Parts: sequence; C-alpha cells; structure tokens
Amino acid sequence: MTTTVTSADGTPIAFDIYGAGAPVLLVGGAVNDRTTVAALAVVLADAGFQAIAVDRRGRGESGDAPVYSVERELDDLMAVIEAIGGSAALFGHSSGAILVLEAAARGLPVNKVAAYEPPFIVSGRPRPADDLAERLSALLADGNREGAVELFLTEGVSVPAEGVAAMKGQPVWDWFVGYAHTLPYDITVTGPGGRLPAARLAAITVPVLVLSGGAGEAWMGASARAVAETVPHARYEVIPGQDHGVLNAPESLRSVLTDFLK
Repeated sequence: MTTTVTSADGTPIAFDIYGAGAPVLLVGGAVNDRTTVAALAVVLADAGFQAIAVDRRGRGESGDAPVYSVERELDDLMAVIEAIGGSAALFGHSSGAILVLEAAARGLPVNKVAAYEPPFIVSGRPRPADDLAERLSALLADGNREGAVELFLTEGVSVPAEGVAAMKGQPVWDWFVGYAHTLPYDITVTGPGGRLPAARLAAITVPVLVLSGGAGEAWMGASARAVAETVPHARYEVIPGQDHGVLNAPESLRSVLTDFLK
C-alpha cells in the first residue's frame, strides 16, 4: 500500500514500504520513480531490511511545486525519514545518488549511504554548459517536452545522437517524455557543469559505499572513484557485469548492499 507524507512546503510525497527491519530509503535518478526501484526494494526486504521506495517530487503519486530547489527535495526525504521512525540508511542511483550524498553532507538523520554511479563529471566526457537546467526549463515552458528530453540525453548524459534517434518511437521514449518536467531537477541536483562538490562531500561523517558497474561507462566509474576518494572513510566497489541500468538487475546488488547495510 502506498503511503503519503507532507513535505515542509506542503507537497505530498508518496512511498511504498517493503519488508521489516532496519529502514533503507531507495532514491532513483532521472526519469525514475518508486516503481523503478521496487525490484531492489523486494531484494532488500528479502534480505531482512525495511526498504522504502520513494517517489521524488514531480513523479508517480508525489506532488510538485511551482519552484524547485534541492533543499525542497531534502525536505521530502526528511519527511519520509520522520514518518518511518526518525533515521534511516539511504541508497541512491544516479542523480538520486547525488541527492542522498547531499542529505548526508547536510546532516539529515542518516546512518549509512550507498551511492551508485553519482554522475559528476571528472574525466572522460565533455562537461555540459552551466545553463543546461535553464535551457531545459525554457523548452518545457514552450511545451517542447521531446526537445527537452533530447537536450538532456545529448548534453546532460552524453548519449550519441544516433542513440537518441533509436529511442524515439519506443516505450522508453514515451516514459522519458512523461517525466520531462523533472529533468531540470536532476540537472540542478547534479550542479552546474556536473562539478564534483569536494568541500561538501568532505563534510560527510557517516559510512559511505560508492558503487559503479564494471560494464558501465568510464566517466561514471571515474566519478564514483572520485567521490569515494573525497568522502572521508568511504569505500568503492565495482559490480561486475553491470552498467547504469543496474536497477534492472537488483540481485547483483544483494550481497554488497546487505554486507554494507547490516
């Protein structure tokens, strides 16, 4: 059953709870909602945890607000944490990984953080322009949702033009277009140009596990390693055979997350 809590600005935030045990919030990245982390929630519930799959604002059954800020998303996480007992571990994927790292850096009641491929840009690909979020918002204001998706994929994620063309007309394209309004949020979470926020990461005091896929893109692996080198006492591990689509293979995360979160 889906539960809803009210965030500090009045926005309803929806989440599903799986299993019983130590709580772990699961936070997806761009164009993800609670359904895309549900399979991992089932795996963690089977491993003895209480897994909470969250709809970030603007997605699924959560509400939204006219003005976005990272602080509001952190308020959303805080509202869910308070609803489930006052503290939790966090798992984040992609921009969701950046969001959970930010939650720890800013002192939310978090006891552990697992971050899979936080997409900072430290090497291996061009850096997006600092005004990418603003240009995405302008396209959306004009009603050009497909244009926003294409810009996000090509400049924000460095997908080749032929890769974007292959997606068009497929169900995945319709899914992306449906969540196009949230793409500026993810770019805002990542920060202008995707720069690694070394000072904020260095402020994290809880245990952190940073993960990347052994079959993933080199620039994402470089980012994960850089985060692990910057966060005090963080650990870095590679998931063999996986890439950025690891949420489609949740069993590949069972052992490493169970060992870290227990």
